[in-house]
Amino acid sequence: MKRIDGGVTAARGFKASSTAAGLKYKNRDDMALIYSDNPCVCAGTFTTNVVKAAPVIWDRNIVESGNTVNAIVINSGIANACTGKQGLDTCALEAREVAAGLGIEPSAVLVCSTGVIGAGMPQDKLQNGIKALCPKLSDSLEAGTAAERAIMTTDTRPKEVAFSFEIGGKTVRIGGMCKGSGMIHPNMCTMLAFITTDAAISKQMLTKALREDVPDSFNMISIDGDTSTNDTALVLANGQAGNPLIDSPGADYETFAKALHAVTVFLSKRIAEDGEGATALFACRVTGADTKENARTLAKSVICSSLTKAMIFGHDCNFGRILCALGYSSVSFDPDNVDLYFEGGGKTIHIYGGGQALAYSEEEATAVLSQPEVTAVVDMHMGCCGAEAWGCDLSFDYVKINADYRS
Repeated sequence: MKRIDGGVTAARGFKASSTAAGLKYKNRDDMALIYSDNPCVCAGTFTTNVVKAAPVIWDRNIVESGNTVNAIVINSGIANACTGKQGLDTCALEAREVAAGLGIEPSAVLVCSTGVIGAGMPQDKLQNGIKALCPKLSDSLEAGTAAERAIMTTDTRPKEVAFSFEIGGKTVRIGGMCKGSGMIHPNMCTMLAFITTDAAISKQMLTKALREDVPDSFNMISIDGDTSTNDTALVLANGQAGNPLIDSPGADYETFAKALHAVTVFLSKRIAEDGEGATALFACRVTGADTKENARTLAKSVICSSLTKAMIFGHDCNFGRILCALGYSSVSFDPDNVDLYFEGGGKTIHIYGGGQALAYSEEEATAVLSQPEVTAVVDMHMGCCGAEAWGCDLSFDYVKINADYRS
């Protein structure tokens, strides 16, 4: 497997475009379109929030119907959430407009939105935006990057990646883009993620790959503990690589699943490090847990702790906050049999073991905790299972950003 340039247009047959529809933002693109000439099998996972945005309901119905898909239309600035029947009518309108512009069926169009909850969608601007998107479609890497920028809200940087790999003697490509910076919490994390691949794979196997992957990628992120109304991750596969169809478990499926995981983990980390107001990516890697699920629970408990996140922001080795977060995670363990390390900037410091603080240098610990990427490594000494979760520090700017988000 090799990392290559690009994102959603890296795989054969996929095009993208972007435009400024003026839905909320001024002087920037705020709508994007992803398209494949070949019909795609599609898999998706969606928010567990009881309050689901209209696009989530629309997309879930299409994904579960088993229909093939050609296009995804996305807007930023307005979430189309808590908008009742009007919200679903807007999704249908968008699908019809895209279908008319591309010569496909409305049932082959997925719709995604991100932004302010409860705001109405200006339908005339949506329609004009879609009419501008369709003729601008391009398979260039630049078009994919521009589409990624168009879906950003409080994100400060684009998030995209692509890989190539071999299946059955054929070169297969997979690429993705995502947005997410605030209202991020596992189950699944608050974000939009779009992954495209030219692999030939059945819907059943594509769905299996995504559902098995999400618990160790997108569901291992938390920025602020808020699970959004719009969480969506979609994977489209158009089969243009010409590899033997992956329609059952085996070596080819495992190769594809590994590539998918490389994309989702990369995007997950980019979301975590770009948390609203963040100055550092903060990870927790748990080893030696008795079960995989307990390892996940422990790791997420640490990166979700507001006190621990504030500790990282202050570069303060107040390690008791991590032990505390482990202790209320609901996982039973012996605190006297836990080892805690901090990693950052190529250095590792053993902080805690045998039930007490060890003889570490406060100055060295501060230096490690001042790095742009900091990892707390926790060895539970209970078994052979592990997991890693990703978050960020909690800074003053998080409150500033969210205090006046609508204005």
